[in-house]
Amino acid sequence: MDLAQLAVIVFLMNIPFGYWRAHVKRASKQWFLAIHIPVILVIALRFLSGLGWALITFPVLVGAFFLGQLSGGMVYRLLRNLKVRTSACIFMDLFRWETIE
Repeated sequence: MDLAQLAVIVFLMNIPFGYWRAHVKRASKQWFLAIHIPVILVIALRFLSGLGWALITFPVLVGAFFLGQLSGGMVYRLLRNLKVRTSACIFMDLFRWETIE
């Protein structure tokens, strides 16, 4: 797996975690977990991909990580603005899609 593929996976993986982070209170236990659980997954992906620890990989993967978190938060705010009933799970919210009267 090359760096671009891994960056896309990291980005997509962080969208649900960013959605979860946007739903919970800042600096709470869940907020902390929503940010740090994907870090463990990214490290595991680095080992599984055989990419190694080259210096150029850090800004690319950190950028993908933060863009995924940011995108997930933006999806959460978009659904709230559309008056969709939201929870902490993006998959359930997109599947259910109930509007608030």
